[in-house]
Amino acid sequence: MKKALIVTTVSGFVPQFEMNNVRLLQERGYEVHYAANYNTPVYGDNSRLEGTGIIRHQVDFVKSPFSFSNIKVYRQLKAVVKELNRDGELKIIHCHTPMGGAMARLVGKGLRKYGTKIIYTAHGFHFFKGADKLNWLVYHTAEKWLSRYTDVLITINREDHRAAKSFHMKKLAYIPGVGMDLKKIEAIPCEREAVRNELGLSGDDYCLASVGELSDRKNHRIVIEAMAEIPDKNIKYVICGSGANDAMLKELAKTLGVDKKIIFAGYRTDAVRVLKAMDAFVFPSLQEGLPVALMEAMAAGLPVIASKIRGNEDLVDSTSGILVPSSDKASYVAAIKTISSYTDEQLSGVREHNKLVLGNFTLEKVEKIMKKVYNYAER
Repeated sequence: MKKALIVTTVSGFVPQFEMNNVRLLQERGYEVHYAANYNTPVYGDNSRLEGTGIIRHQVDFVKSPFSFSNIKVYRQLKAVVKELNRDGELKIIHCHTPMGGAMARLVGKGLRKYGTKIIYTAHGFHFFKGADKLNWLVYHTAEKWLSRYTDVLITINREDHRAAKSFHMKKLAYIPGVGMDLKKIEAIPCEREAVRNELGLSGDDYCLASVGELSDRKNHRIVIEAMAEIPDKNIKYVICGSGANDAMLKELAKTLGVDKKIIFAGYRTDAVRVLKAMDAFVFPSLQEGLPVALMEAMAAGLPVIASKIRGNEDLVDSTSGILVPSSDKASYVAAIKTISSYTDEQLSGVREHNKLVLGNFTLEKVEKIMKKVYNYAER
């Protein structure tokens, strides 16, 4: 049986973002294998891979390109690839995430002369407008060099697509994210009262929500600090997510005296259900590719406050909500005050406009492009 290997640094990536591509490969007759570090799951535990038909391979990936552990990682991944290609059956390596993409291309480059195709999806280059010089020096140099060992390089936002045009891959493709199943989101009922009761909120509360890992990159801190400048006690902030900054953010909220206004909802498998019970969405991230959480919030009909960064700028305009400098507390305070005063007419306009915007990011459009990518890989 022909085989396809998906490679990511952390193990939660595929069930969170790539199951449609898994389905496309399986429909084409591929046995799908997945190499990742299953000891560091993100986006929930590994149980979501059960029953998918995906065959798992443990590789002790680390996120830092400077770690000596990468020597071990290289050897582990090389052993996986060697075993899968024992009879020349490994036809596609589809890699994601910076270190997953780097290691997969280094390990797989020698197989390309035998017909194995390497596809790399960049879910947001680590060099970007506003990034520090070290990011540009390390990641831009590395990505451009590794592109020589890439048959198809896929970007998911316009800024990355423009940057990649100077690279050396055989083919460059743009897809509008991982694809939104808008019908599925529309089918999720709005349980406003039930959700708010679960979270300890009242019907009179004006509720802002964020969805994302509790990490420096997601920048929840700036919104908590802004909430301390909002005198209205009925404006609440619900954070859906888990991560390393959990304790620090809770302590910050307590120190600033807003712990009663901040609800830490933890990791949620029903994020869209929660969003449909909220009034607005805040997305203060410092770095993104094309954020699924932001698109889900827009699909839920919410006006948004988002950081003015790559990816967010592909989605949000003055009708969808407000773009603000990612680390400017005063701008978040002003945006929260503005968006919480939207009239019913403005909110209706937001909902209709969001539908139009998201029509460009549907699962159907992404699937059509990915079929062409896999067709190319099978030549």
